[in-house]
Amino acid sequence: MKIAMGLTLAVAALAGGWYITADGSTTNEAAADPGTLRTAAVVRRDVGATVLATGVIRPKIGAEVRVGSRVSGVLHQLNATVGERVRKGQLLAQLDSAPFWAAYLEAQAALANARAESAFAAGEFERARELRDVQAVTPTEFAGYERARAVTDAQVDRAAAQLDAARIQLGYTRIMAPISGVVASVSTQVGETVAASFAAPTFVTIIDLDRLEVWAYVDETDIGRVEVGQRARFTVDTYVDTEFTGVVSAIRPQAEIQNAVVNYVTVIRIDPGHGRILRPEMTTTTNILLDGRTDALAISNGAVRRDENGVYALVSGDTGAPLRRSLSLGFRGREYTEVIDGVREGDRVVVGSLTTPAR
Repeated sequence: MKIAMGLTLAVAALAGGWYITADGSTTNEAAADPGTLRTAAVVRRDVGATVLATGVIRPKIGAEVRVGSRVSGVLHQLNATVGERVRKGQLLAQLDSAPFWAAYLEAQAALANARAESAFAAGEFERARELRDVQAVTPTEFAGYERARAVTDAQVDRAAAQLDAARIQLGYTRIMAPISGVVASVSTQVGETVAASFAAPTFVTIIDLDRLEVWAYVDETDIGRVEVGQRARFTVDTYVDTEFTGVVSAIRPQAEIQNAVVNYVTVIRIDPGHGRILRPEMTTTTNILLDGRTDALAISNGAVRRDENGVYALVSGDTGAPLRRSLSLGFRGREYTEVIDGVREGDRVVVGSLTTPAR
């Protein structure tokens, strides 16, 4: 009789949408087919609160260089195309060097002439010194020879400096890559004349893709919780399966105001070794980790339930209705909550509304 009555109650409970708890009592959750329940596993993971911000990838200071010419001339050769990787010190462009070679050779000749004049003046000075010893020249005449020697020595120094200047100008006709990176743009073509005045004309722009950072635009309501040294995670649209990581390296003091919304630029240094190529101006979805727990037993926030009897979760069994388990919770993050007691790693808990079909 008792066995029959128990079976009758069990059938009635399932038919009426009641779920059996761990101690044999029932809970009146909304009716649902256990086969359609959406569940998630209880796993160990990092649990933390985050600040969500939209950002953009930018080159670091010095990672984007506009390479130009320091002398005027006709572009004779260009060895760079957009998208090409170049090495530091690689020849990018060559100006027509004929006028600069002529100036260099002229400076060489001027130096040789100055040295000849200096040697002649030095010889005259030595002869004047010998004559002075026998009083064959007056002190005034000897001073003239001494002055001539000093002047010609100075002319040699001046000619040598002009030769160095001509050598430097000749070297400027070879445009070398100042950094390693990828050619982002080419602004001058072969045959064009460039005029170097106050601003050097740009030939190519090089970006070092290994030296990028994220500018995350954090709302003024959240910026007070962000600090240098906090970890961050971000994604970009082109690599939906990859989560990149980094560290907050700076918070810029000046606000960025757009459409009456005040944001502060938080600079995030990107960790190396992701195996993906990031590029400037990519949009990021950034989560800055404020606090939390590492390697904590955690369940989805959607699995945490509350009623007059306390906090609990519904644990899905192999067969039959989910079982109610009372929970002792720890830190609550944006998506997951730390569980101190109540479930075990590997348990599957019901997530969301019981009437929500599985997806």
